[in-house]
Amino acid sequence: ERQAGDWDQLGEGAPALRRAVFIEEQTIPAELEWDADDAGAVHGVARNRLGQVVATGRLLRDAAHPGMARIGRVSVHRVLRGTGWGARLMGLLEEQARRRGDREVRLHAQRSAERFYTRLGYEVCGEPFVEAGIAHIEMRKPL
Repeated sequence: ERQAGDWDQLGEGAPALRRAVFIEEQTIPAELEWDADDAGAVHGVARNRLGQVVATGRLLRDAAHPGMARIGRVSVHRVLRGTGWGARLMGLLEEQARRRGDREVRLHAQRSAERFYTRLGYEVCGEPFVEAGIAHIEMRKPL
């Protein structure tokens, strides 16, 4: 099951998964993981048959570039990576962006996930950079 909504609607399962992936697994400091953008974002979650959140991400507007969306905080439960949950979640967030009139999505991909996003139609733009101590690359996809 895939569901999109605001933090109040989906905030019960998404934070636990983000904490497990980003803070515990990748050792990103908690103060970098949680920010004010969560309040205004469209959040997406994918749940397994037991109702557990197995993938999550968020969709933001880029105030400086109307018509451009930003997807971030994409995370999939460690044991379920490579099983299609991430692609289904990305499809949900892209669908939400398209529905509100966005023409392009951009994201900061961890280099370890670059091939995942390439398979979904994203292209590299710009040079690699380090964010929260992890190598990233900006990628974009027209909608």
